[in-house]
Amino acid sequence: MTDILSALPQIEAYLRSAVSGTDVVSEAMRYSLEGGGKRVRPCLVLEFCRICGGDPAKAMPFAAAVEMVHTYSLIHDDLPCMDDDDLRRGKPSCHIRYGEANALLAGDGLLTLAFETLTAAPLPGDRIAEACATLAAAAGNRGMIGGQTMDLENEGSAVSLETLRRTDELKTGALIRAACLLGCIAAGAPQRQRDAAADYANGLGMAFQIVDDILDVTGDTATLGKPAGSDETQNKSTYVTLCGLDGAKKDARRFTQTAVRALDVFGEAADALRAFAESLCERNK
Repeated sequence: MTDILSALPQIEAYLRSAVSGTDVVSEAMRYSLEGGGKRVRPCLVLEFCRICGGDPAKAMPFAAAVEMVHTYSLIHDDLPCMDDDDLRRGKPSCHIRYGEANALLAGDGLLTLAFETLTAAPLPGDRIAEACATLAAAAGNRGMIGGQTMDLENEGSAVSLETLRRTDELKTGALIRAACLLGCIAAGAPQRQRDAAADYANGLGMAFQIVDDILDVTGDTATLGKPAGSDETQNKSTYVTLCGLDGAKKDARRFTQTAVRALDVFGEAADALRAFAESLCERNK
């Protein structure tokens, strides 16, 4: 069975070469982009490309683009006007290291660079165009930004479980779904495989966010690389506050099983993605 994390050295090398320039904003972009992280989204791009019969090397620009969008969102999430977090991935947040204005511009720079990077993929033009549209929709007000808007509106309020799930489907799930679909697009996969990839992503994204909520309660800052207990500090409704710790764990397991079942269409070729979903459900950071 292929370990989808085996692509990490190639992903890291590509990201290190992605940002040119010696100005302070370029430095801030590199600081955040090369600052570590799980690289869940680029790994998903490459693995779905592989199991759909494509060449993962040709999909690397797609993988890097998704990680750029994800990193930009983290920079902006940490700003004082958003979550106001001083720590990210065990290091000072971008705005702490470079100042708020430069951090804002670094996030903007990564977002725009993502779409420039998509166009560098050695793939047919129609696939590149579809990838641009898919990532833009996932990142915009009908996707990740829409989820962040709901998240801000939810602060200090007792929201329903349905509202919380819709928020997370957009804020976390949309970009994970885009990553899986970009891999399919790069490979020219048929609709049946794309539908299965989207179903896998929906289950994985929900499980991922629920585990994040659990770790915010059970984890510690040193292990997480970001402030533990921030949800309580910001008076946010989470799966733990709404379902209890045991209920949240059961939901994480249920969504993980949903993700795993969605891969049946791929047979044994998707064993690595099954194992990946299980590992994310059991993670401690």
